[in-house]
Amino acid sequence: MTRQGQAVRADIGIIGGSGLYDIEGLRKVKELSVKTPFGSPSDTVVLGELEGVRIAFLSRHGRGHRINPSEINYRANIYALKSIGVSRVISVSAVGSMKESIKPGDVVLPDQFIDLTKRRVSTFFEGGIVAHVAFGDPVCPSLGAVLSGAARTVGATVHQGGVYLCIEGPQFSTKGESRLYRQWGVSVIGMTNLPEAKLAREAELCYATVALATDYDCWHETEQAVTVESILTTLRQNVTLAKQLLRMAIGAVADAKACSCQRALQDAIITAPDRMPALTRRKLALLMDRVVPAKKKGVR
Repeated sequence: MTRQGQAVRADIGIIGGSGLYDIEGLRKVKELSVKTPFGSPSDTVVLGELEGVRIAFLSRHGRGHRINPSEINYRANIYALKSIGVSRVISVSAVGSMKESIKPGDVVLPDQFIDLTKRRVSTFFEGGIVAHVAFGDPVCPSLGAVLSGAARTVGATVHQGGVYLCIEGPQFSTKGESRLYRQWGVSVIGMTNLPEAKLAREAELCYATVALATDYDCWHETEQAVTVESILTTLRQNVTLAKQLLRMAIGAVADAKACSCQRALQDAIITAPDRMPALTRRKLALLMDRVVPAKKKGVR
């Protein structure tokens, strides 16, 4: 086990959802136990090289799937990736399809989110420091374009763009809820991408989702009601495809130019520097130092 503090870095972070608990083809593998001011991440961070690119893999639910969507420490997960140098995050998630045209087994690359979560902390900035980041376009367009190209190259049926509706869970929707969401025009439904995407933006990380459709939720009258068994059957088929997609995309992701996601905090922190509580300022130093440099000792 590699401990935090050693010279370990990664360029790209991959957060694996249900069914994706490891990445095949990694070389020079190390496990990193990361401590953060927000507690422990879902699992150790697995570091390695994939196609010559340094990546960090984190199992969102923990290996063995021990953590339900509401219990995930999203802040610790994003902070841990940021702390080892990650600038781009690829989220892989199982979702339900809310459209006839999106079939189980398809890949969706959403570009919008609707947040219906109820009891999750969705910001790093509290305790005396306030920031308001722009979130109108929550997915990094350059990262999404790379993933779309890679998905098509490996033969996936891809749906570019769409709305990901995030519910609290862990229960699936009622039919009444599912029918209502359909009227909203959403594309897929899941339980994990928020506040993950919001926190990635606050951490100035590029973020995009590879959503793997496993079922039709419960709205589809000609399909059986969604069950864990049916989801896992389709998900196992998708996991191999997802791993191929990631391997195909990783080089192009690493070569992508920096974008506005990595300047999200510019002018977003509202609190006057001289009014920031010292303890909170130190806690958020990793996120803030680029835009609000810490005072040097001995300098007024």
